[in-house]
Amino acid sequence: MTIQTSECFATVAEGRLRGFARGGIRRFLSVPYAAPPVGANRFQPPRPVVPWDGVRDATQAGATPPQSMMALPGLDVSSSFAPGWVEGDDYLTLNVWRPDDDRTDLPVMVYIHGGGFIQCSKDVPTLDGSAFARDGVISIAINYRLGLEGFLPIPGVPTNLGFRDQIAALAWVQRNVEHFGGDPSKVTVSGESAGAVSIGCLLSSPLAKGLFRRAILQSGVGTGREIGTGRRIAQRMARMLKIPADAGGFSSVSHHAAIKAQNRMALAIMDLRNPNGVEPAFGLSKFIPVYGDDVVPEWPRDAIVKGAGAEVDLLICTCREEFNAFMAPLRVHRWMFPALARLILGWFHPRAAEALQAYGLGKPGTNSGQVFSDTVGDLSFRWPSRLLAEQHRGTAHLMEFDWRSPALGGKLGAAHGIVVPFIFDTLPAATGPNKLLGLNPPQALADRYHGVWVRFVKGEAPAWPAFDAATRAVYSLTRGTAEHEPPMAAAAFVPN
Repeated sequence: MTIQTSECFATVAEGRLRGFARGGIRRFLSVPYAAPPVGANRFQPPRPVVPWDGVRDATQAGATPPQSMMALPGLDVSSSFAPGWVEGDDYLTLNVWRPDDDRTDLPVMVYIHGGGFIQCSKDVPTLDGSAFARDGVISIAINYRLGLEGFLPIPGVPTNLGFRDQIAALAWVQRNVEHFGGDPSKVTVSGESAGAVSIGCLLSSPLAKGLFRRAILQSGVGTGREIGTGRRIAQRMARMLKIPADAGGFSSVSHHAAIKAQNRMALAIMDLRNPNGVEPAFGLSKFIPVYGDDVVPEWPRDAIVKGAGAEVDLLICTCREEFNAFMAPLRVHRWMFPALARLILGWFHPRAAEALQAYGLGKPGTNSGQVFSDTVGDLSFRWPSRLLAEQHRGTAHLMEFDWRSPALGGKLGAAHGIVVPFIFDTLPAATGPNKLLGLNPPQALADRYHGVWVRFVKGEAPAWPAFDAATRAVYSLTRGTAEHEPPMAAAAFVPN
């Protein structure tokens, strides 16, 4: 059976758009929310879009931010990171999906993709927003500057340019979403991994106040480096590139040379611990947000404790075995031994030996690699998410994704990142012999998880109690129920 495709149109502040409708969904792709960040606009805050005459084509996915493609041994992750870098200047853009009807005042979900602040885009197959549109939600996915372009604190360059892009996109939504039938007072911002970290920082940002009413954070909370620490990375990259460590020097570097330098920088050994002794990225990325500027004035958790973002309702989600995503492909369970586990974690945490011991390192019957993975996953993802839920001055509900993928011989498990196709109900994109979800991921769980997100975006309160110090209620995806969760061992090792 052939699915008919037809043209559809929308008029935004900058001009008229032509999208396409198919299968009950209207799509507008690569709509610009800011001017291309090239030439005089490179390493500058996002500039306004120049209005266009006539009708702009919005039927094709366009350019993506400069990046390199991620590879994980034994796993096909193309559905999570393809198409990689599609070169072009005009990449500060967004995609819009909405029902193919005349409804108005629809709730809106803006999604910020993950990828360690160095890769991914709005166009990866698993982020297709059609299922949300099918269920009565306007779904929007955005690009933003990555890596050196977006998150390297270069002297003389405004910091956190990637966040400034995200804020510009959210402001564009406030100005224009009514033209697509959306209600700007019903905007939920959502994201996974780096996208969730972004939201945690935006909650604390005075520049993002009023741009969203609800937020969903999947596998990440607000974090960042102290600006001085981040500038040491900029200095080292400048030496690597043989340029001055300033705006002029980095502006002279081509995008291709910058990507090559980023790839080399990923292997560099540096002490990047914050004043509290913890390396906030646990070695996963050199390019993460900084705090201490006008975008993120202070450590995000301190701002949350003081009441920042209290007006925003939160849905906070984690995966049961977050760090397996980074350890299982390396088969760390085969070669890790206790002394090495203590040495590696010691690069990132001042109480590494104590933390690993609390998780059973060295005990008979334990696997050192799995203990390492469980410890770091709780220190970096799961326990900080509980702290955010508890310390948030508004309402916060917490849920956990605990279905175990059979990929990598079952070692991948309930790992970081495998949840995204369940959120977007795009399981086929990540299903296959060497893909993240294996051969037969459960559609019923996608229906449940996607449904929780849809209802939250529509303004419904989750069906389980809010999380606080007394209830500690965590909803399990596989069980479909919420239970009291006692503090985990990581609680003693994560600064409040």
